[in-house]
Amino acid sequence: MADILFTHSYFYRFDPKQWKAQQPYPPYGTLFAAALMRELGYSVALYDTNLATGPEGLQTLLDKEQPRYLVIYDDGFNYLTKMCLTNMREAAFRMANMAKAMGCTVIVNSSDSTDHYQEYLDQGADFVLLGEGETTLKELIAVLESGESPSEQLSGIAWMPTGFDKAVRHAARPVLQDLDSLPDPAWDLVDMMAYRDIWLQSHGEWTLNLATTRGCPYKCNWCAKPIYGNRYNTRSPQRVATEIEMLIREYGVHHFWMADDIFGLKPRWVQDFRDIVRSKKLQFGYKIQSRVDLLLKEDTIDALAASGLKEVWVGAESGSQKILDAMDKGTKLEEIRVSTQLLQEKGIRVCFFLQFGYLGETREEVEATIRMVETLLPDDIGISVSYPLPGTKFFESVKGLLGDKHNWTDSDDLAMLYPATFPPAFYKRLHRLVHKRFRLRQGLVSLKHLLSGGKVHWKQLVRIPYYWPAVMVDTWKLRKLETPG
Repeated sequence: MADILFTHSYFYRFDPKQWKAQQPYPPYGTLFAAALMRELGYSVALYDTNLATGPEGLQTLLDKEQPRYLVIYDDGFNYLTKMCLTNMREAAFRMANMAKAMGCTVIVNSSDSTDHYQEYLDQGADFVLLGEGETTLKELIAVLESGESPSEQLSGIAWMPTGFDKAVRHAARPVLQDLDSLPDPAWDLVDMMAYRDIWLQSHGEWTLNLATTRGCPYKCNWCAKPIYGNRYNTRSPQRVATEIEMLIREYGVHHFWMADDIFGLKPRWVQDFRDIVRSKKLQFGYKIQSRVDLLLKEDTIDALAASGLKEVWVGAESGSQKILDAMDKGTKLEEIRVSTQLLQEKGIRVCFFLQFGYLGETREEVEATIRMVETLLPDDIGISVSYPLPGTKFFESVKGLLGDKHNWTDSDDLAMLYPATFPPAFYKRLHRLVHKRFRLRQGLVSLKHLLSGGKVHWKQLVRIPYYWPAVMVDTWKLRKLETPG
């Protein structure tokens, strides 16, 4: 039996695009919270929803463990949880109701519940942990175990005391600065082999997730940061390398996704990490998210390459400097070009996040973004439309224009939630067209290499007969949708 049953509300099966990709990652943030509570002497168990078919599976563990507390603690390092998808919200509500029916105290921590704590309290949660949750969870359960009710001195929670019909929100809690004070994540609670099997069957290589930092100090005005905020705190390079060493030894994994919002921002961190990896003689590859301006500082790219970096995703966002400035992105088009070139010269894959539909974006600026992609030719692209989330400057600028729908259902929803320059159908078609133009361009470059005796990517080459007519058809359809909405 467990004192605390942990779970989280992200179900890959409820997100068709992500389930089709077959790249599931264990709930890293959840494992940190579980490890901390176990270190404090509580017995813990986990219902890992990532690979589950639905919330109903929680009932089996509730019956078995008879916990006093159900803690729905989302993985704040998983960018998918930051989207506050309604499929996952409804699943969280169902699990909260199940646990309440068993007499559990229900505690929730997630991006969505931080933004919408009243809805969660109305649906069975007793407490919502606002923002970063480990310290708040520790203090809250200590208070509840003493038989007391939380006082206003317990920061970082929202709840409804007896007799209240609206939530009481306590003061915000400062973020944790000494990340090395936390125990290592409770990896043993996860069925690691289930993750490994999916990865190996679909991709031939297993990738695990971990994080070296929390937060992001940059102020892109569309980026929501409800959990870790604008502060930037790091784990030590030694602690991260030791965790990687353990994961290689215990599970045989040799490739990692660093789930940081921004990897390696602290001065000299990547250089120290490189030196420790070398001293330990660790052999692994990894991928990260970063910024084009950050990558150009000092010898950052060289240090990343020397420590095993294989792929980097950067927020290119737009090929229009005007749009980048409107987003408060703080980067320049020239930095996108130079960083892409330098990374690819090192043999590191470069991938672009792109965003369409930002306020004021014109057709010419859409084309500028497509030209940037076709000219720089990154190794992959991810496309979204501007998505207003609470707590952002962008949300405040468009909230008066929002309709009844405020959140996407799943990560492939891509609905325009406010009136943009063009009708919603335009952006749906644009998403398809940009991907096809990108793949066609890759194929044409491979054809050029074939004719000149250079290196050929045959998979890209053989797709030309499909993408050529597909691009023409989608271009024609897009023009028909171009009338501004």
